[in-house]
Amino acid sequence: MGIFEAGFEKPSPIQEESIPVALAGRDILARAKNGTGKTAAFVIPALEKINPKVSKIQCLILVPTRELAMQTSQVCKTLGKHLGINVMVTTGGTGLRDDIIRLQEPVHIVVGTPGRILDLASKGVADLSECPMFIMDEADKLLSSEFTPVIEQLLIYHPKDRQVMLFSATFPVSVKQFSDKNMNQPYEINLMDELTLRGITQYYAFVEEKQKVHCLNTLFSKLQINQSIIFCNSTNRVELLAKKITELGYSCFYSHAKMAQQARNRVFHDFRNGVSRNLVCSDLLTRGIDIQAVNVVINFDFPKNAETYLHRIGRSGRYGHLGLAINLINWDDRFNLYNIERDLGTEIQPIPQTIDKSLYVYENPEAIPRPISNFRTSGQPQHQQLQQQQPQNPPLQQSQSPAPQGTAPNAGRGDWQGQGNRPANGGPSGQGRGGYSGRGQTRGGRSRGFQGQGGRQNFGGGQRGGRPQQGQPPVTSPNA
Repeated sequence: MGIFEAGFEKPSPIQEESIPVALAGRDILARAKNGTGKTAAFVIPALEKINPKVSKIQCLILVPTRELAMQTSQVCKTLGKHLGINVMVTTGGTGLRDDIIRLQEPVHIVVGTPGRILDLASKGVADLSECPMFIMDEADKLLSSEFTPVIEQLLIYHPKDRQVMLFSATFPVSVKQFSDKNMNQPYEINLMDELTLRGITQYYAFVEEKQKVHCLNTLFSKLQINQSIIFCNSTNRVELLAKKITELGYSCFYSHAKMAQQARNRVFHDFRNGVSRNLVCSDLLTRGIDIQAVNVVINFDFPKNAETYLHRIGRSGRYGHLGLAINLINWDDRFNLYNIERDLGTEIQPIPQTIDKSLYVYENPEAIPRPISNFRTSGQPQHQQLQQQQPQNPPLQQSQSPAPQGTAPNAGRGDWQGQGNRPANGGPSGQGRGGYSGRGQTRGGRSRGFQGQGGRQNFGGGQRGGRPQQGQPPVTSPNA
């Protein structure tokens, strides 16, 4: 098996707990955080139990997103490299005819999203009648109101003595209801307490909405980023921010659910291969995507609940890897910050004046996945597709200190204040201590819109135009 070739030396806690139980044929209900080795925890026993001489589908793996399906199928192929086991991935948004043709040949493992697999099963193309293993990754998402009816129908096509394995980071009531109805005395594994956000350093910064891009620009200039993922709460904001980042001169991809599937696949593949350092996305990529080169995650828009926060931050602190999470929060986010800290039993610290790079950068550069080819772009700004040969922004050397405040391109007054005092009663107070403050102050009221210093209705971080005075119309910078 290709386990050692893939770099596995010893099992992670979730693998150590679940693999023997899975090999024994018991149902499993496993709860563990993203990045702890969940995928290998069910792929390894599945590969062990499959008979490659039997030309039947012997294992069905359901995942909620197309990107996770591609990643999981790749893990199956890598670990089963020498076993003669055929793996097929099928998702919505791709040609159904190709899937039908593929299933005419022997397939042992099918990885895919529920809707497409149900379509194939209902047409009699995918024969699941002798499929003994039914596996669900990110079960909390799969058992939401959107997917539950499809999952229930899929189970009809499986034999009654099937083995069911559920893996996820959170188990809402829907998972418990499914378990009681469709699982046979499942073996329960809960490793949440042991692995709470381990390896991830978390900071927050209070900042006015219209100054967030200034702050992001300053972060790019001061941090040693291998790769970063930047989260927004809507698809429109994803595209606006990606455009603004490229206008500032940084390489940037973006991805969200409204993009064509082929474009999303290309972005995911190129980002994972190091074509760009930065990816702006919505919560599409929060479900189990493992890109080990990512060492910084920035919540440009702060999430509304602890579950979303946990899935997002899981991008930067994969099992055995260091990570840095920075949250840009405004007045409206103050209560979500405290609720998330309480629900996850963690503390998000105010951002300091300088960040110790040993918290998120490997001392041994060989430990970082390569290549990462471009940090700053030259010539015409681009997003979604970028040229591969571009000049690189070198990381800080050991003998250098971080750049002084205000040295970032177009940074304006977007440097962090780093005073370390947390606002009383959950709200920013006056001087914006302990976080980014776009102009050195954070108002106690609500920020309005995305208007930047030049007055343009957009993310305003990169504009050089002067801020309009009271009673005067906004003046747009000619460079905006």
